[in-house]
Amino acid sequence: MAFGIIIIGDEILSGKRTDKHLAKIIELLSERGLTLSWAEYVGDDPVRITDTLRRTFNTSDIVFCCGGIGATPDDHTRQCAADALHLPLALHPEAKKKIQERILEMANEAGKEIDLNAPDNLHRLKMGEFPVGSEIIPNAFNKIPGFLWRNAVGGVHYFVPGFPVMAEPMMTWALDTQHSDLFHLIARTEKSVIVYDGIESTLTPLMVAIESEFQTVKVFSLPSVGDGNRRRHIELGVKGEPAAVEQAYVQMLAGLDALHQEYVAVVN
Repeated sequence: MAFGIIIIGDEILSGKRTDKHLAKIIELLSERGLTLSWAEYVGDDPVRITDTLRRTFNTSDIVFCCGGIGATPDDHTRQCAADALHLPLALHPEAKKKIQERILEMANEAGKEIDLNAPDNLHRLKMGEFPVGSEIIPNAFNKIPGFLWRNAVGGVHYFVPGFPVMAEPMMTWALDTQHSDLFHLIARTEKSVIVYDGIESTLTPLMVAIESEFQTVKVFSLPSVGDGNRRRHIELGVKGEPAAVEQAYVQMLAGLDALHQEYVAVVN
């Protein structure tokens, strides 16, 4: 079971808006001892959205899908989810109730009379049309719910709005109410050093040797061309199960010493 995120919207791909969902889900997962395994960006293209969801629905992954669940012509996610599942859309009764509550609240705030059967208000109910069998995700910001779908192999997809102010509390709700049993289940840590003027081809044999010996450890290498404050370098590190990381780190330092590399420890 892995965590993934799908971020939908032409505005992200065109640069009109800067994506904030990826950084936020990484933060939310990290706070709970979890990690993100993958991320995908998709424009407002129904065929691509449907194909992406059809593929991810057939996994045991826990997936957050951000954007495209409104009721304007460029909001395709609800219909694409239904198409990927070969299911019809239907107005969820609880979603209808929440949307109408929001409509009445807005009318009261504006001091206006409201007709819930007016065409514009009936159109707003489309935001509550989800694939049959979906469950709703509460929206503390404005009551307009998202939806979730559970598949037969244990995977769950959470569909939330593209607005970060709504998406963040909805993703938090999903994690804290649905997946708290996974929190801090696997202990992880990482340790690294800055290797000045390092060359990856020189360090690669050391990296391979460490991963071969420590099966629960991953070695990472992050090269940098440097800047005005620090010359060219590579951040070289190990991450994974804490006890194995400690042993691998000692071996990594010994290997760097043997290669006569100049390095300094990174303080996390």
